[in-house]
Amino acid sequence: MALALVTGSSTGIGLATSISLARAGHTVVAAMRNLERSGEIRKIAEQEKLPIHLAKIDVDDDESVQKGFVKVVAEHGPIDILVNNAGIPGGGVVEETTLDLFRQVMETNFFGGLRCIKAVIPSMRERRRGTIVNVTSVAGRIAGASHGSYAASKWALEAVSESLAQELRPFNVRVAIVEPGVIATPIFTKAPAPTAESLYPFRKRLRATFAGLLGKPTPPSVVGDAIRDIVASESLRLRYPVGPDAELWLKARANKTDEQAVREGNETDAEFAVRMKRELGIDVKL
Repeated sequence: MALALVTGSSTGIGLATSISLARAGHTVVAAMRNLERSGEIRKIAEQEKLPIHLAKIDVDDDESVQKGFVKVVAEHGPIDILVNNAGIPGGGVVEETTLDLFRQVMETNFFGGLRCIKAVIPSMRERRRGTIVNVTSVAGRIAGASHGSYAASKWALEAVSESLAQELRPFNVRVAIVEPGVIATPIFTKAPAPTAESLYPFRKRLRATFAGLLGKPTPPSVVGDAIRDIVASESLRLRYPVGPDAELWLKARANKTDEQAVREGNETDAEFAVRMKRELGIDVKL
């Protein structure tokens, strides 16, 4: 079995992935910014006697990543599997989203993953083995209104992942992109709430869409188990949409031109609700 490091492991997809990989027999280093939030994963690991170790790593910080990865290797050996999951929400139309928020989202969701990637590449390349799994989102391929900062960060991670997959193939290192749809995780409680009445209707529509999809929630374990299966396979497949709505989002966007997608910005709330029912099979309440 292998040594896996999973970022953002205190809750949600990171926690579920750490548990799933450990249950499959891998030794897991569950990395997180704040070890005080490790209560749930500690409890599960102790109850099931799982090979999970905790590491304090802040993916936003160069020194924290550098020292954290060196410490992991010193204590547990070379990292065979990296799962870049740490992420934060964005939210808001471009005009109303501050540059500081854009920078913050990009720092964690893109540069955070990139820091961790660069920390493991030399060893994986030299040993000619390793798997890097980057958790993006369907928003890494579809940039919807009021989702610009988040989508931009995920598109960037998708782009570097596609380049990286080609660069590392000669060294027998795999890269996979996992694209979850709407998954029931705490990220939806962390999204910044609107601070004032917006001139734009898109934020309320996005929130209504999420609420509609979360009416039948998809648990994080669906993503964790998918990552476990990717790690176990020898497939060179690059992209993996995960969750019952992920393919629906992607199919809906693939079936329309760019111009049609842009024209949807002129929809009324009623027209938007009809489209969500047609494309995603959900009732949105606006």
